[in-house]
Amino acid sequence: MTAAIPALSHRLRPVLAAICLGATTILLSAVLMPVPALARGPDGIADVAEKVIDAVVNISTSQTIEAKAGGSEGRGAMPQLPPGSPFEEFFDDFFKNRRGPGGKGGDLQPHKTNSLGSGFIVDTSGIVVTNNHVIADADEINIIMNDGSKFKAELVGVDKKTDLAVLKFKPSKPLIAVKFGDSDKLRLGEWVIAIGNPFSLGGTVTAGIVSARNRDISSGPYDNYIQTDAAINRGNSGGPLFNLDGEVVGVNTLIISPTGGSIGIGFAVPSKTVAGVVDQLRQFGELRRGWLGVRIQTVTDEIAESLNIKPARGALIAGVDDKGPAKPAGIEPGDVVITFDGKDIKEPKDLSRVVADTAVGKEVDVVVIRKGQEETHKVTLGRLEDTDKAVPASVKSQPEPEKPVTQKALGLDLATLSKDLRSRYKIKDTVKGVIITNVDSTSDAADKRLSPGEVIVEVAQEAVSNAADVKKRVDQLKKDGKKSVLLLVSNADGELRFVALSVQ
Repeated sequence: MTAAIPALSHRLRPVLAAICLGATTILLSAVLMPVPALARGPDGIADVAEKVIDAVVNISTSQTIEAKAGGSEGRGAMPQLPPGSPFEEFFDDFFKNRRGPGGKGGDLQPHKTNSLGSGFIVDTSGIVVTNNHVIADADEINIIMNDGSKFKAELVGVDKKTDLAVLKFKPSKPLIAVKFGDSDKLRLGEWVIAIGNPFSLGGTVTAGIVSARNRDISSGPYDNYIQTDAAINRGNSGGPLFNLDGEVVGVNTLIISPTGGSIGIGFAVPSKTVAGVVDQLRQFGELRRGWLGVRIQTVTDEIAESLNIKPARGALIAGVDDKGPAKPAGIEPGDVVITFDGKDIKEPKDLSRVVADTAVGKEVDVVVIRKGQEETHKVTLGRLEDTDKAVPASVKSQPEPEKPVTQKALGLDLATLSKDLRSRYKIKDTVKGVIITNVDSTSDAADKRLSPGEVIVEVAQEAVSNAADVKKRVDQLKKDGKKSVLLLVSNADGELRFVALSVQ
């Protein structure tokens, strides 16, 4: 049996040789065949880069850092070392050299820091667009052209919410400017070109595709980024993202990277947003955004089922500002906005963006769904007063639950709102309804973050005044076969939100 194996192998050698030769021929053919042009990228990249590169600039900034105290609490304090440590003499000399005259006083000397970014010229008069974070807190800003010439720049205006800034400088020779394209027409997989100043290397061209659109990475209230795999690195910030027609379709702003270098995930502010911001900064030196005067939240599947909205869509009005434009127009909590000024609203972010982009004082049609029926309201937009002041979250210790409990429903202990409970939970006199005094930790209510001290104002869009009302209406919904119940809930200060809880 064993002798047959070599013999069989001998007979198969010509066949195996033929197979190997054939495989080699196929392999060589694959290697020698010309690679399609599109596999290397479109040939137009070089033409676009040549046409626009002189409109892309480097931006150099400097900032003076004030002296820091050198005491034990200061950043420049000498480390505490054991007596006789071999490092004691080294650190003593080092810190003496960084102190004032004679090594006394313990204060570090003021010093300057420099940073570099990118930008691009949008007007031959010397108007440049970049990122706000490129020039933030700068004492001096300089524009460096592709040929190395340098000009001092002035700040026209910034918009922190979109991280954009506009600069101006006086050119000594004719400039090349670029135009904005329509970022809404970008398609997934479309080729784009990034030009900028990565790692201070000067004008650098990279290419890739549009990986995603309308990307929300929770960096700001109007997130709507273009995601691209074109290499974007430190120093590219503020530089342009071009389409193959040489139009700016985005401003390169952010990257996701564990190393600080490109891993193929970069984000650009779309040109539709940039163009509007630039126009306002040039005209007013600030942003004048539209204001509707409402608080909104997501329409979840449970909320949609409770409101008879199919499919789940739109922005749910959770509260209406008494002094805002929405109130006199008849918009109410519980309305779901599905169209604003002719634009479809699929989620809350859509409404935030379109309202902000709409001119102050413009009258618009707002289509809402109220109790299953569509209604159109005319609203004249106000102006959003932007503020950069952070509002600290109030931290309150949870008081002991009120006992005895009047009713139990939906995993909640409920009580009629009395003076004692209002005082105990510090609930404003304007808040009416049924108070939650305890939440079952295993219930749907706990998952939806309901907590003691909150007040149920409405059940299934009907006002409630005592715990028995809540119990009765929940029981009726169960009999009607409803899967969930929509609650309008208020906190102690009167801020409202909608919560859908399972009744099964």
